[in-house]
Amino acid sequence: MGQKVRPTGLRLGITENWRSRWIAPKKEFGPLLVEDQKLRRYIKRHYYYTGLSKIEIERTREQVKVILHVAKPGLIIGRRGAEVDKLRGELEALIGRKVDIGIVEIQKPELEAQLVAEGVAEQLERRASFRRTMKRAAEMTMQCGAKGVKLIISGRLGGAEIARSEALSMGSIPLHTLRADVDYGLAEAHTNYGNIGVKCWIFKGLKDLTSEEQDNGPDAAKS
Repeated sequence: MGQKVRPTGLRLGITENWRSRWIAPKKEFGPLLVEDQKLRRYIKRHYYYTGLSKIEIERTREQVKVILHVAKPGLIIGRRGAEVDKLRGELEALIGRKVDIGIVEIQKPELEAQLVAEGVAEQLERRASFRRTMKRAAEMTMQCGAKGVKLIISGRLGGAEIARSEALSMGSIPLHTLRADVDYGLAEAHTNYGNIGVKCWIFKGLKDLTSEEQDNGPDAAKS
């Protein structure tokens, strides 16, 4: 039986950085981890429409810094920053700490695996043909400069009585090459006949790592 490994987890410290970056004593670690999960769930649920790809969290003793990677930053900033101020207040009320929000704009949403997977899931919820939807999404990703893309959808496709999986791949996806920049995304389509899972892998190219980075992780050469 093959062992399935999440590409982002496999490459932590090599080409991927940690999504939560903080250190805490053993007694505080569990509650802070739950707090991170609360923040992520709240932001994803209320700001899903902004094209939210990734949420990074950094902590100091006094405050929590939340970095949002979004395709439509104008929607989350709002007029004169009103929307982002509202979000800051909601998060501070949720966890009882001072929160600072940073926003990073995604230049090419078609190269973000999470956004591609969510786009396919949204089309499936609208009862679009799953084969056509997968092919269109893969072609758009390749046109934007990806070296390879793979999509897998699983569930009662087209309302079939028996669940199955369908896969589509273009280009190459070197999952075992650690210096390969492989992005991974997972989404669910909630349909009348059950949930359909959508997985997406996007290969953006090989990263050149120095020997120092290979020994100590991607941040070592910067320090």
